[in-house]
Amino acid sequence: MAKKLGVYICGGCGIADALDMDKLCGVATKEFKVENCKTHPFLCGAEGAKLIAQDIQEGTNTVVIAACSPRAKMDVFSYDTSVYVERVNLREHVIWVHPPKDEDTQMLAADYLRMGLARAQKAEAPEPFSETIDKTILVVGGGIAGMTSALEAAEAGYEVCLVEKEPALGGWTAKLHRQYPKHPPYRELEDTGVNARVKEVEEHPQIKVFTGAEIEKIEGAPGMYNVSLKQKGASTSLKIGSIVQATGFKPYDPSKLEYLGYGKYKDVITNVQMEELAQKGKITRPSDGKEVTSVAFIQCAGQRDPAHLAYCSAFCCMTSLKQALYVTGQNPEAQVYIFYKDIRTPGQYEDFYKRVQEEPGVFLAKGDVKSISEEDGKITVEVYDVLLGESIAVSVDLVVLAAGIVSNSTPEVAPKVEAEVAEGEKKPIEITPDSGRYATPALHLQYRQGPELPTLKYGFPDSHFICFPYETRRTGIYAAGCVRQPEDIAGSMDDAAGAALKAIQCVELTSRGQAVHPRTWDRSYPSLFMQRCTQCKRCTEECPFGMYNEDEKFNPLPNPTRCRRCAICMGSCPERIISFKDYSVDIISSMLKAIEVPEADEEKPRVVAFLCENDAYPALDMAGINRISYNPWVRVIPVRCLGSVNIVWIADSLSKGIDGILMIGCKHGDDYTCHFVKGSELANTRMGKVQETLERLVLESERIRVEELSISEFRKLPQIFDEFMETIKRVGPNPYKEM
Repeated sequence: MAKKLGVYICGGCGIADALDMDKLCGVATKEFKVENCKTHPFLCGAEGAKLIAQDIQEGTNTVVIAACSPRAKMDVFSYDTSVYVERVNLREHVIWVHPPKDEDTQMLAADYLRMGLARAQKAEAPEPFSETIDKTILVVGGGIAGMTSALEAAEAGYEVCLVEKEPALGGWTAKLHRQYPKHPPYRELEDTGVNARVKEVEEHPQIKVFTGAEIEKIEGAPGMYNVSLKQKGASTSLKIGSIVQATGFKPYDPSKLEYLGYGKYKDVITNVQMEELAQKGKITRPSDGKEVTSVAFIQCAGQRDPAHLAYCSAFCCMTSLKQALYVTGQNPEAQVYIFYKDIRTPGQYEDFYKRVQEEPGVFLAKGDVKSISEEDGKITVEVYDVLLGESIAVSVDLVVLAAGIVSNSTPEVAPKVEAEVAEGEKKPIEITPDSGRYATPALHLQYRQGPELPTLKYGFPDSHFICFPYETRRTGIYAAGCVRQPEDIAGSMDDAAGAALKAIQCVELTSRGQAVHPRTWDRSYPSLFMQRCTQCKRCTEECPFGMYNEDEKFNPLPNPTRCRRCAICMGSCPERIISFKDYSVDIISSMLKAIEVPEADEEKPRVVAFLCENDAYPALDMAGINRISYNPWVRVIPVRCLGSVNIVWIADSLSKGIDGILMIGCKHGDDYTCHFVKGSELANTRMGKVQETLERLVLESERIRVEELSISEFRKLPQIFDEFMETIKRVGPNPYKEM
């Protein structure tokens, strides 16, 4: 279909007062030969909306709206999916941060309009990927999180397949004697309710339960997964839309806690073993079977400790308080000691903490364990009491270690202990997995990048910890419960409901050809011009989400419904064979070439800033809302992810005479805020190599800078612009201006 372009420039919010509207229209009509360019004092009002709608009805299929930020008025400027809409930000990025009726302000607005027009001429409205989509939800793991996810999805009307490797449902919750209170007044122990939950799952007509079953392999992509199960020697195939992984946890290996007496003394046990004793009916000493009359609980046993587990396992404090009542409930004369670093009882759990403090036989002390020994059939625990400022010692029948938990997605690779750095000190053990370490086998994905979910440094499947708490790095697969993070029963159930909703969102958006997250409106997907592919494998290796598989000749095999539309593969491709209908190397290059670059003697340098659309671009909007001014010689281009920036754009900018290039993306590292996980980090690595090339070409490497920024740091962004302009002023004009 031939393009019919309409340009609409809004004069509201002070735009008409600050800019020459006729000159802006001239950019469209004279430079770009656009026949239909209209101005309106209030485009987002009823008359303005009618103006655009009427033109669309008469055949306009490409609309350029020069007004406010594309992040504003999205509902107003939303049209049929066959109409391509380009938004030009004149409000937040021009007139709210630069002086009105100023030459530089007018030039900035004109350049933004030129870039928008250049993009609109090249881009097309995306056509969604269309395939038959299955909406069945697969839940892997039959513990409290898995059962809750299954029930939530089933109650929402979706077919669910629940797979549990054990012979029965229930998981760790079924092994508990009692649970600490979940209901007001939060004072007494409660039944776990797991048997009722199992019955509810097994009797639900929308849930098909596979116990004693394991996954052999998962092929395909969201909406089109082919899952092979093995159950009692027989194989079953399932068509699945999305997956919730709720495979739970395993207790931290207590053999590593010998320094606390575990393995040395029979009467030193873990909190898990204590639960087993309570379930049997009477808590007795493992060494001689006698009923216990005194117990010491040691909190954070191998937790919050860089030599073991660096994190808190979330439920251990409450578990020890609960188990203290097991002991006093069995024998009111019993003595219970709880030695802790900190007691963590958030929310209403504080009421239960107070209830245990009221128990006459329970004593709590904040301190560090100095030694554990055995004498005359008793275990002696010596503790330095922080509050008393002195050591105390107690002799007890039983010691219970509040050992932590490890996600079942944790790679089973033993970390190496670092050499001593000083007498009595050791470096913290680094357990950050490299790219080759994956989870304990559970899903058996047929992905080029590995069979399981990639994990972060503590072995939990990674996700964007602020915006996407359930998403993993495999689109369509959501983590819930203790496989995702340490939490108790209530937390796991909340988690499970969230993951089920995400799994439902996935199949529904996928069925409409839309991205799942974060670009949920996006109907584009990558197309590959394979005639020029050199099988370099950069796209298949660098995609954070495993979108590409490979054939035997290393050709990339895209799976469109796995794609999150970050375009990192586009940025990685040296041959530029990957593109989207509305986002490509050629489209952004055309925008760069549309910028007017003054001659060197005009002393008005030009800088292009590629800003990530998820943090940096919204941060600049916030700077505009707060009227924080900055250098008017910077031209901003939003990108889907900093990882999508192709090196060609750097070359095109420099050859155009652009004096400097800023790239501002999300923070990366273990606690990254990058919405596409690795994009910002990849961009930083690539640009380091570009800077080396510039130096070989006798161009200053300072002309390119990569910065990290979170959305909350919007006040820093204008400072970054201004400081970079000072650098450009120091290194001087781009020598290519003279060519």
